[in-house]
Amino acid sequence: MNRKKKINSILKKRMKKINAKNAPASKEKYISKAERAKLEAQQATEVNDNVE
Repeated sequence: MNRKKKINSILKKRMKKINAKNAPASKEKYISKAERAKLEAQQATEVNDNVE
């Protein structure tokens, strides 16, 4: 009985990992502070270009 239980638990763990990889990500990808600052600067220049 213990051998069956152990094998089943191992297989369940594997399936759980596979399902987790296939599931869509719930969080957005992390963007560093420097990247955010760069994006803000880019958007600011685009806004300034559109105004002129």
